[in-house]
Order: sequence, then structure tokens, then C-alpha cells
Amino acid sequence: MTTPELAGQVAIVTGGTKGIGAAITRRLLAAGAEVVICGRTAPAQPIRTADAGDLPDREAVFIAADVRDPEQGAALVAATVQRFGRLDLLVNNAGGAPNADSATVSPRFIAKIVELNLLAPFYVAQQANAVMQQQESGGLIINIGSVAGRDPAPDTAAYAAAKAGLTMLTKALGMDFGPKVRVNQVTVGLVRTDLSHLYYGDEAGQDRVAKTIPLQRMATPNDIADACLLLAGPLAGYVTGTDLLVDGGGEIPARHLAVTPPSTP
Repeated sequence: MTTPELAGQVAIVTGGTKGIGAAITRRLLAAGAEVVICGRTAPAQPIRTADAGDLPDREAVFIAADVRDPEQGAALVAATVQRFGRLDLLVNNAGGAPNADSATVSPRFIAKIVELNLLAPFYVAQQANAVMQQQESGGLIINIGSVAGRDPAPDTAAYAAAKAGLTMLTKALGMDFGPKVRVNQVTVGLVRTDLSHLYYGDEAGQDRVAKTIPLQRMATPNDIADACLLLAGPLAGYVTGTDLLVDGGGEIPARHLAVTPPSTP
């Protein structure tokens, strides 16, 4: 019987109840880890994985927490350690923001976006690091970044600035938490999810967007989950402070598309 890659390890995935977070959770479960997920409300259905090799169907543990609140983030980590006795992996996945006019957006909106996308990962990382430093095996923190932190889109100023800060936070914590705790980032490009239509329109619109990417498709949540599993595995044991870009090659320059637009479906 083959031992699963992450057997015996314990992970937290913030925002692990849907979308990319749920895909990451399923990948970690399938790799043998015990997984705790959090959100402000419980998922409609448990996040679980069907039979995966030698492992039976397994389910993530949900703990209600708003990670923008440092006390709730601390309680999340404490509850995980109380239940499982350790913490090996934190995936700071909770994040996002609606578009907003940068000229008129309120200070409260800006603060909330920065809290969720930059401060919350810092808060939870501190708590996780305190546990991991006491473990012989140390631990790993993965932050989920966005290409918006490199190349902002219109009306995303607060979000883009927060995600750019997250990249620098990853590098800084990689220095400060080492050598026992590694800190890396998976920077996400365009992803096709259940909410893609809100940003890219109907199926035809999403197909046109996909043609602006060298790999000719948007990522799936599982693509991001696979990148997290790569960083969590033993082959990445010497990787820290790194930003792993998962964007299908980026986007073909607009000046080129203006001259040679992608063909429509």
C-alpha cells in the first residue's frame, strides 16, 4: 500500500468552503492530510473527497471564523491544534473583492479589502508560525496571490495594492520564519469558476477571454490546487519566499490582439 504524500499532516485552508479553496481542500484530503476549513458561514454541503487510491472518502472539518479578526484567526489555529495536536500547513486562501471606482470608493471599503487580502493572511500566519516553530518538522505557509498584484485591471486599486503587498509579505516572512517554517505564494491568473460570468460574461465571452492566454484556456480551481500540492510535497523542501505564477503563460499583449484579434467561437 502506497503511503499518501501528506499522510499524518494537518492543514488549515482559509476560505476553503467554495471555489479555489474547496478545490485545494479536496486535493489535500486526497493526499492524506487532515484539513480544517473556515469561513463566516458553513458550506451547504461538506467538503470531502471521493475514494482516492487507498484512502476512503474523507471530509474536512469546518470551523466558523472571520479571519479579518485577529482573535478569530487565533482561535481557528488553537482549535485546530487542540483537535489534531499539530499544524503542518496553512493555506491563506480567503480573499477577493468586487470592482469599485477608485475615484469614489469609500475609506471603509478600502480598509475592508486590505484587511481581507493582506492583513488577515499576516494575522493567521503569525499564529500558525508560533505552533510550527515548536514542531521538529516545522511547517509551511502558502499564500494565494493574484496577477492583479502585478498587473492591475481597472477599478481594482485596493485589491491590487493588497495583493502586491501580499507578495512582499510572502518574501519577508520566508526570511523571518525560516529555517523551520517555509512561506511561499501561488499567484493565480484567470480562473474559470461558477462566478466567472460576473467578470467575463457568458460562455462565448469566457471563450474569447481564454484565447488571450497562451495556453488558450483559463485555469480551473484544480490547477491552483495542484500547485499548492506541489509546494506542500517533499520535492519543494528547499523552496521558500517564492512566488509561483500559475497563469497559463500570462496574457497576450493587448497591442498584438488589437492588430490580430482572436477569432470568435
